[in-house]
Amino acid sequence: MHLDALFSPKTVAVIGASRTSGKIGHTILQNMIEAGFRGELYPVNPHADSILGLKAMHSIAELPSPLDLAVLAVPRDAVVPSLKALLAHRLRAAVVVSAGYRESGKEGWKIEGEVARICRDNDIALIGPNCLGVLSTADGVNASFAPGFPRKGNIAFFSQSGALCSAILDWAIGESIGFSKFVSLGNKAVVDETHMLYALAQDPDTKVVLGYVENVEHGEAFLRMARKITREKPVIMLKGGTTAAGAKAASSHTGAMVGSEHAYEAAFRQTGILRAHTVSEMFDLAQAFSTQPLPQGPRLAIVTNAGGPAVLAADAAEKSLLSMTPLSAQTVEALKADLPTTAGIYNPVDILADATGERLERVASVVLDDPLVDSMMVLIAPTAFTDPVKLAQAVVNVAADTHKPVMCCFMGKARMEPGIAILREASIPCYSFPEQAVRSLEAMYRYGVRKSRPSPVMASVEGRKDVVRRVIKDVRAQGMTDIPEDLAHEILKAYDLPAARAALARTSDEAVAAAAKIGYPVVCKVASPQISHKADAGAVVVGVETPDALRQAFLEITGHVKITRPDAHVTGCMIQEQAPQNMMEVVIGFRRDDHFGPLLRFSLGGIYMDVLGDISYRLAPVSMHDARQLIRGIDSYMLLKGVRGEPAANIETLEDIVIRLSQLAMDFPEIYEAELGPVLVNNERAVVADARLMLLPR
Repeated sequence: MHLDALFSPKTVAVIGASRTSGKIGHTILQNMIEAGFRGELYPVNPHADSILGLKAMHSIAELPSPLDLAVLAVPRDAVVPSLKALLAHRLRAAVVVSAGYRESGKEGWKIEGEVARICRDNDIALIGPNCLGVLSTADGVNASFAPGFPRKGNIAFFSQSGALCSAILDWAIGESIGFSKFVSLGNKAVVDETHMLYALAQDPDTKVVLGYVENVEHGEAFLRMARKITREKPVIMLKGGTTAAGAKAASSHTGAMVGSEHAYEAAFRQTGILRAHTVSEMFDLAQAFSTQPLPQGPRLAIVTNAGGPAVLAADAAEKSLLSMTPLSAQTVEALKADLPTTAGIYNPVDILADATGERLERVASVVLDDPLVDSMMVLIAPTAFTDPVKLAQAVVNVAADTHKPVMCCFMGKARMEPGIAILREASIPCYSFPEQAVRSLEAMYRYGVRKSRPSPVMASVEGRKDVVRRVIKDVRAQGMTDIPEDLAHEILKAYDLPAARAALARTSDEAVAAAAKIGYPVVCKVASPQISHKADAGAVVVGVETPDALRQAFLEITGHVKITRPDAHVTGCMIQEQAPQNMMEVVIGFRRDDHFGPLLRFSLGGIYMDVLGDISYRLAPVSMHDARQLIRGIDSYMLLKGVRGEPAANIETLEDIVIRLSQLAMDFPEIYEAELGPVLVNNERAVVADARLMLLPR
């Protein structure tokens, strides 16, 4: 796909260019001219001879060939004929700004499908429809109707929302934040966020990638691409549609089908994408990553002229992955010799309210030279003695001579603005409040740690696929989607998942025979795909120790279910080995997300999952690290480690179950959902006591 033609075109045509100021076709042409585009620019308007000093083409047929980029500012119903006419000119890329496609209903969906088909069949990189357009500052391209053109920078931004693009662009121009690329994706009929990651990964002008998404079209491709780019460049993303109200709005906005919030959280975490939860946070992080080196460790030093704000900054640091480092004895002695006796010479270093620029520069230099310091925050509050210009210049001087990240927090607005402007011009991040600076430094540290690790290798195991295929075929032949428990056990054994020894008994005599082979005590539970939570249905008897007790349990269970659940199809009872006492219950499962595929989940059993919602998620396939983090991701993880003298659970066995279940999910997309629960675990082993597997409907 010719993504280069979107950002570095040599020939650009504006289809629907207008002579009337205020119309979209006029604004796009004017924006291209004012951006300093150095290539050939062709307005197309059948009723004009020239527009904005450029000769106008009366029809698409008059355009040259080949043509790198066409911006279509024509009504929706004219887009398909225009694209077909442009094919004769070997068009490489297109931007369609008009709305009224899939977000508007069935007819719009049909037209968008035709637009996408034309572009895909002819290898045309299409942005939109229903978008703002594309900007590339390095190439003087403003193929959009955006208000204004940003300064050149190293931040790239893409968004599904054109209105958000407009607002952010206007804000960024006011804040003097520079961009390399700025893209409104719109409905993503062809070019989507995965293509953007691919293009921006190779863009030498881009250091940091920002994105706003409401949905991801091709989840698995997105995951693969994100894993690659985050090894080279930080990717910071804001996800819209995280609530029911937001998801509904997203659907009417771009026709987006918004997926599971848990799946997106897992996708970002596993690929190394840094997730921002607000627009403000996204640009806080962008400022830091685009201007500062990564910290080599978590040790933070704070230099301040204000005690109270420094306490807040220290509190924020201690709640993060950062640490307030003790300064070396040499640094403390140097500060003691230089500062007034009432100053604070430990971390935070308080240079007092009357601090001058010279004092700040001396102290900051000494602190940054300390080998125990990985990063520094300069925190200044306005006082009667504060000269923000001189203090800012002091920070600029110090930051120029260090390889460590330097953040600033100049609290206040009116008095501090001149100093903030100096820091901004010198590309030193300056935040309004200390918590913002700490959060940005923590994100940089976390990204650096991940980047320093070897690339994860996906764990894989071999299962007996022929067994699983046969089971699925048999279940399908019976017209079922819920796999009966006895057949589910066959699938577990095919992937060496540690299922408890069990057998299906259709009569009480078969139950006694099965127990004789398994060995008493046993568990007797109803066999019915319609009854998932058997204990809640009164359909389980545990600790059965004799044949007579087993016959009675079998008859009681089947009789009880026949009365209380007449809708349930009962095939008999499962007779299962009784697990040892004092084993912990966990639940491991997956459900197939529409965008990303199998979403694995892990929880302790009972109220931890059903009431407290203490569940951890990861997407399949998983690496060993992912499997480990899935289990360690629950808040109640320390219970598995053993408390009050209890031995720790066998975590390694649980990790192995996660990996095997992940492989089963990847090998058989027909299995829509699986739940192994309870899985009973102690310090020696784990055993799957119950399993529920469900197929996708045909």
